[in-house]
Amino acid sequence: MLNHATFIWQAADILRGTFKQHQYGDVILPFTVLFRLDAVLTPTKEAVLEALATTDPDADPSPAMLRNRAGHQYSFFNRSVHGLHTLRGDPDNLEQNMRDYVTGFSANVRDIFEQYKFEDTISDLAQHDLLLQVLLHFGKADLHPKHVSNEKMGHIFEELIRKFAEASNETAGEHFTPREVIDLMVTVLLNNDEDLRTPGVIRSVYDPTAGTGGMLSIADDKIKDFNSTAQVNLLGQELNPESYAICKADMVVKEQPISNIVLGNTLTDPAFENDTFHYCLSNPPFGVDWKQSRKAVEAEHTIAGFNGRFGPGLPRVSDGSLLFLMHLISKMREPQPNSPNSAAGRGAIVLNGSPLFTGGAGSGESNIRKWVLDNDYLEAIIGLPTDMFYNTGISTYVWILSKDKEQRRRGKVQLIDATGMFIKMRKSVGSKRKQLSAENITEIARRYDDFTESRHSKIFAAEDFFYRTITVERPLKLSFSLTPEHIAKALSSKAVAKLEDSELASLREALERYLKTPYAGSVISRDPFTAQLRQLVNDAGLKLTPAVFRKLVDEFGEQDDDGELVTGRGGKPEPSISLRDTENVPWDQDIHEYLEREVKPFVPDAWIDESKTKEGAEIPFTRHFYEYVPPRPLEEIDRDLDEVLGHIRARLEQVKA
Repeated sequence: MLNHATFIWQAADILRGTFKQHQYGDVILPFTVLFRLDAVLTPTKEAVLEALATTDPDADPSPAMLRNRAGHQYSFFNRSVHGLHTLRGDPDNLEQNMRDYVTGFSANVRDIFEQYKFEDTISDLAQHDLLLQVLLHFGKADLHPKHVSNEKMGHIFEELIRKFAEASNETAGEHFTPREVIDLMVTVLLNNDEDLRTPGVIRSVYDPTAGTGGMLSIADDKIKDFNSTAQVNLLGQELNPESYAICKADMVVKEQPISNIVLGNTLTDPAFENDTFHYCLSNPPFGVDWKQSRKAVEAEHTIAGFNGRFGPGLPRVSDGSLLFLMHLISKMREPQPNSPNSAAGRGAIVLNGSPLFTGGAGSGESNIRKWVLDNDYLEAIIGLPTDMFYNTGISTYVWILSKDKEQRRRGKVQLIDATGMFIKMRKSVGSKRKQLSAENITEIARRYDDFTESRHSKIFAAEDFFYRTITVERPLKLSFSLTPEHIAKALSSKAVAKLEDSELASLREALERYLKTPYAGSVISRDPFTAQLRQLVNDAGLKLTPAVFRKLVDEFGEQDDDGELVTGRGGKPEPSISLRDTENVPWDQDIHEYLEREVKPFVPDAWIDESKTKEGAEIPFTRHFYEYVPPRPLEEIDRDLDEVLGHIRARLEQVKA
């Protein structure tokens, strides 16, 4: 795998000096795709040309006709008389013949090279006399499927993308997921599909963030391992044109319909809008904002509501991970009993830690989590080791989803701690230093399948992750005084801002004059203070409206547990904003009993403002697997310190000597 990728990347030596580093991939990647497709077509090239000779030269013939007449198994063809290994025989017309060859592909494949702006690449290479050198270099690599399987080809593309990303200072991990992580996701998804071995069973696999197609490819291989007669339909959408082109080329070689891979933004312009699928897989970008998609996403949330994808809520705009989670769930098939080809949809998505707990009760993130749990879509969450991905070392989690859980899992969620299951790589690749072995994947899948409590597997009722956030109020008790601090606060308030400059100056003078009296700083209740302030205002010759005067009085008030109780309508105590607090109450506890037990022993005058109570959900994964490790005995620590100090003293004596 790496030998092929390393050899192909050596084409950079030919480009060096003429092209900049960040341009290497724009040449090498499409040439790799081109030679892969050429290798696939070469064995049937002559038969295809013979079949094409009897068709209208201005129209694309039916792929079915080509397959029948030429023994061609693929849904694409090339009608050019040239081939990559024959082009070098006419160096004087190389550029024109190369163009003829690329445009000779059927329309469904030409799109791949259009995404790479390949005609411009041909021109640039020809202009600098590099086209023949590049062709000769690639001609040394045999990329026919007999020698390089689809799985190995996927590895080659990913390694090339990683090298391209390093050369251009981009993030390679945005394009693909480590193969062993995909292997784990697919293994878990397939475990409980009882109908998968049915002869001729049909299964559809969908990835809304397809990248180079790794998830689709591995799912296809594993399903075929279970059942060689299965018909597997692979569908996906990808935003990045280069990754899309690679994915599309890979799917073409797999004999998938070319229209199954779509270029575009899944959030704003979703493909396969009316379709749902048996298996849904995704690794959306971690922590990437959705500002550019905001208008369309908010419109769907507001207008379509729960009839669209984003009815449950919207996460903060800085991280769109949960948007992809809701989209994935919307593409999972609803249960359709008694039909092996219409099994309910299942999904697996890779997310970072943020979607587990970010956002308090009532926030978009919390509402989304609660919706997922309320509808019983979440089967399990698997915590992966750190340093598993090429572009980040952070903790990551695989969410396993289902539209029709098996009976024993209904109303339950399993958390699996696999953070300690890995083998270290001999050589790091970007941020990736660890990987899952085949044994690790088997063990994690076993823990999932066993569905039992253990040190590394916890099972909860969905309601265990719910809570209520209550607002605890305490009465507003105020005392009033005229101090320099209070005066500065009052003079900068909105109430005073409405005064004319001359009125403001008169008020300032009156208040500062009061500071020189023996009564300055005295703490008194509202009524005597109001009378006192009224006298000051009148002495300054000011005529304030009742509303402005009341607000001015309030500016001199300060919360004081020994102050005067402030009441509103009906004599009810007014709440103190400064003393307001919130408490998270577990779902299975009565909020009033909680208040009596946890709050009132410390603040007896507290009460709950039930109008502000919010429902929330979070999944504190790490907390449930935390194991307390007691500190070492003090005697042991003192002994170690004495030993270290002894070494230091001995070194100092050596220096003095």
